[in-house]
Amino acid sequence: MDREWGSKPGGGGAASAQNEAIDRRERLRRLALETIDLAKDPYFMRNHLGSYECKLCLTLHNNEGNYLAHTQGKRHQTNLAKRAAREAKEAPAQPQPHKRKVSLKKNVKIGRPGYRVTKQFDPETKQRSLLFQIEYPEIEDNTKPRHRFMSSFEQKLQPFDKRYQFLLFAAEPYEIISFKVPSTEIDKSTPKFFSHWDPDSKMFTLQLYFKIKPPEAKPPPPPPAANGTAGAPPARPLPPPPQGPPPPPPQGPPPSSMMGNGPRPMPPGGNMPAPPPPPVGGGPMANFTPGGQMGRPPPPMMPPQGFQMQGQGPYPPPPPPPNMG
Repeated sequence: MDREWGSKPGGGGAASAQNEAIDRRERLRRLALETIDLAKDPYFMRNHLGSYECKLCLTLHNNEGNYLAHTQGKRHQTNLAKRAAREAKEAPAQPQPHKRKVSLKKNVKIGRPGYRVTKQFDPETKQRSLLFQIEYPEIEDNTKPRHRFMSSFEQKLQPFDKRYQFLLFAAEPYEIISFKVPSTEIDKSTPKFFSHWDPDSKMFTLQLYFKIKPPEAKPPPPPPAANGTAGAPPARPLPPPPQGPPPPPPQGPPPSSMMGNGPRPMPPGGNMPAPPPPPVGGGPMANFTPGGQMGRPPPPMMPPQGFQMQGQGPYPPPPPPPNMG
């Protein structure tokens, strides 16, 4: 059986240098596919011919595997090192930010301190004040209690209320305590606002005064008028009355024709109205004859019952009433 020297039975013969290079590039390609993302590689480019280029080394590759094998080669790695050294040399030297190291103390809290709050009132200035006395019998050596004011919007334990604020006291190893006080401006003048720490009795004292709210300014009264009465603001002129459409013209005859000597117009029914009765007694209207002014003879006077006029017989008596029986 013919086989090359040095190979084992069934091994297919010793691999040549060319075959070893092909096998090495294949292993490098598989390794690069698992660790490198071509979409994020700034030097990988596909040209218009369908092949791939390395913009760093200016080399052509037929497929992605060949390019990945190139990135693991000595030439590509050397060019990457040169590029990094040149960019570092050209970049301006920037000072490194100084990072301050803060050591956090981890102390075990022993509870809340004792306190006493006193309400005060100054009758001269009409100001209200509060006196806080906090006892720290086991405070750490060479330390002093601290205090600060906190808005209601900074805390998250209670609902927000802009009418109040919080006054905090802190000292190690005690817990932080706070007091809810009105959100009124504090008078921080020297004799009224002060704090004192007594290292012998281990008591911290703080006193504060609240400023008085200024009274609301009222508008000045109007100046008096000339006649002595208080000047009232000028009244607004009344608007002109609304002008309606003009009345329609009269449809009947003019009133002058009604007062003349002409005949009266006929009423809608066609019967003339009865003339008024003559006045009784002597007066300027005693000789007034009805109808004389209207152009027609006066109506005959009806005699009373039982009398007889000349040339005519007596009027018959009225008929008797009907028999109701």
